[in-house]
Amino acid sequence: MSGRHRVDRRPEAGGTVDRAGYMGFVGVTTGSSSINQVFPSWAEILGLPTDRLVGHDLPLNADDERYRDLVRQIRDDPAHLGALVTTHKLRLYDAAHDLFDEVDDFARLCGEISSISKRGDKLLAHAKDPLTAGLAAEEFLPEDHFAATGAEVVCLGAGGAGTALVWYLSQREDRPGKIVCTDTDPGRLAHLRAVAERGGVPADLVEYVPATPADPRAVHDLLRAAPDWSLVVNATGLGKDRPGSPLPPGARLPRQGYVWEFNYRGSLEFLHQARAQAAERGLTVVDGWRYFIHGWSQAIAEIFDVPMDPTTVQRLSAAAEAVR
Repeated sequence: MSGRHRVDRRPEAGGTVDRAGYMGFVGVTTGSSSINQVFPSWAEILGLPTDRLVGHDLPLNADDERYRDLVRQIRDDPAHLGALVTTHKLRLYDAAHDLFDEVDDFARLCGEISSISKRGDKLLAHAKDPLTAGLAAEEFLPEDHFAATGAEVVCLGAGGAGTALVWYLSQREDRPGKIVCTDTDPGRLAHLRAVAERGGVPADLVEYVPATPADPRAVHDLLRAAPDWSLVVNATGLGKDRPGSPLPPGARLPRQGYVWEFNYRGSLEFLHQARAQAAERGLTVVDGWRYFIHGWSQAIAEIFDVPMDPTTVQRLSAAAEAVR
């Protein structure tokens, strides 16, 4: 395999690809992702049957039939080997989960699909984000962080990424005393609450707070109330496919806190806000690069049925640094 950079783009579901064998990438602006440069070298390292990646771009307001068309396209094209899903995880599950032959436990619990794979004539749906969130968090959060400091969590965003993080934290041996989740969409907060209830998450662990851009007081108040050392996360997607930040102007992050931006590309306003306070507030600021590495490596492991041990992940990460 040459490892040469060959990436095909399709703006939306539909159309055919002549050359045999490719992996899909479902998102909003897939052409901006570093994976386009990284995937060929990863394919060579892992010995994958293809080094071709095809982007499936769908708008954030796509209707159900477009999701169903995309799933049928993946299912019916023998050259399509599977796909990673970003941004659209919840909507894809809502619109098309009945088209899959198997849906894994996390996908059913969280109501999201983050990767699509094939085994013989079966189409499989997976939710890898709880695993991905845990792998990334454990790289920077000490294993006894919450017990040792009394820190809490403020998760800005209750979509697929936020839901996955809450699930991971609720299962963590060193569980925080409280997780506060905000979102501008009451429906996403209701969905997160339903996931927590189905999964047996203690009712007093998670607090659900509506937050509107027109009234930023809720976020200001939550951050003021958060103890020192608390973890604050941008799980909204703002600063990636759309400009903006869930952190209102003048908001102060918790002293000695950990601030995690799930995104690694885009305008990254939240990340810049955190870095501007880092020295004064003693913050540890983490961007989404390792989350990106773990998300893609876990999806590739599932789609191509290849082992993904820590040593292999480090090899992939080193290869990706060249395009960071």
